[in-house]
Amino acid sequence: MLGAEGVLAHPGDWDDPARSALWRYHAHYFDDLRATGSSARAVWNRDLIRRWMTEVEPGHGCGWDAYPTSLRIVNWVRAALGVLGATEAMVHSLAQQARWLRSSLEHHLLGNHLLANAKALVFAGVFFEGPEADAWRAEGLRLLARELEEQVLADGGHFERSPMYHSVILEDLLDLIALSQCAPGLLPEARSWITLADRMRRWLRVMVHPDGQIALFNDAAFDQAPSPAALEDYAQRLGLRCVDEPSDTVVHLEASGFLRATSGERVLFCDVGEIGPDYLPGHAHADTLSFELSCGADRWFVDSGTSHYEPGAERLRQRTTAAHNTVEVDGESSSEVWSSFRVARRARPLGLSIERKSDEVHITCSHDGYRRLPGRVVHSRRWTLAPRRLCIEDTLHGRFHTAVSRVHLHPDLDVQQGRIVHASGASARVEVDGARLVEASATWHPRFGANIPNRVIAAVWERPQVSFQFDW
Repeated sequence: MLGAEGVLAHPGDWDDPARSALWRYHAHYFDDLRATGSSARAVWNRDLIRRWMTEVEPGHGCGWDAYPTSLRIVNWVRAALGVLGATEAMVHSLAQQARWLRSSLEHHLLGNHLLANAKALVFAGVFFEGPEADAWRAEGLRLLARELEEQVLADGGHFERSPMYHSVILEDLLDLIALSQCAPGLLPEARSWITLADRMRRWLRVMVHPDGQIALFNDAAFDQAPSPAALEDYAQRLGLRCVDEPSDTVVHLEASGFLRATSGERVLFCDVGEIGPDYLPGHAHADTLSFELSCGADRWFVDSGTSHYEPGAERLRQRTTAAHNTVEVDGESSSEVWSSFRVARRARPLGLSIERKSDEVHITCSHDGYRRLPGRVVHSRRWTLAPRRLCIEDTLHGRFHTAVSRVHLHPDLDVQQGRIVHASGASARVEVDGARLVEASATWHPRFGANIPNRVIAAVWERPQVSFQFDW
């Protein structure tokens, strides 16, 4: 899942400082307990659980942080209720972990972390009996009710605006629904969870490319959450009703600020919304008015993705405007991303309009992210999508010195004599007006740990209006 292998050979390996924080967290999740074929590894998993209980001192190290503790409780409870079963020592440890979690809830982080805490308390409260377990369950349900209302938007999207974290939260909901089916009558809240899961499934259907994988807006990568197909299969096995594929030419997910448009074989995804909740922008990128495009089953224009969360120049670069398919002004990003999970002044979308004319779709939107610059710049963009054409017209209102529009290409694409050529042989002619066209090397990060070479075409502005046109 992280593209980095390691060995847990000694007690110190569980919290080895030479490993990334995310790698160490994953070591404590015990996600293999729910992986395909885990029953064949039951002996290995029992031994790993025994080692963890022996080698990891209670309350110490990253493994006892609230988030990995939450995920581990859920995975251990699922395993204990399944074919793995539970030893007396494992049951004792689960109770100890639930007590610890109850006193360590991540109210300071909120978002998906607090939801994971609440879910784990509910799992522990169902697994155990007695007044203490009832208190865990009641606290978990109280937090879930409050946070789900806050975090799942009216259109079904998760409020952090990441299709990856949306998928994580959807799996959490499905897990809770599954738990309610194992404990009839104990979780009447399941009715509302089913309704919410249906909304989230519809949102996810809209945000999936024809290749079956999510769009990579904000912090997003494949394989960190179950695939959309796996989540839909899970929902079906729980008896939830089917969710249809989007059939409209344009689907506007208004609350979360994403838009999907189709024309012929082309599917366009646009980011025309807020970067995230004002008080929790940690997984946001400076990607306002960026887009992705698929042609048939193939991705052509891609978001750069996310390869890791470690602080440093590369993490920062992947969050900047230059790593996305939009316009960079005077070397600045549209939102001031900094550190690993911080944003200062951020872009706000303005004046979205959508027009359908025959077989064409016209989408217009602006943002004010560059108004903080001396020239008080506002960026306006117009997409025109037709069966065999995509035109992107950009205007900068205000004073600026330099501007660059970028389009990041999927690794299967190359640029040859004014054309973009796909490995399959399909191609598109590229024209730019008002700018000088240049090519550069870049990297695509569809998975954690992945750094795949690709190409980026850039329009270096020479006028206040620039257009890109792609004809297939």
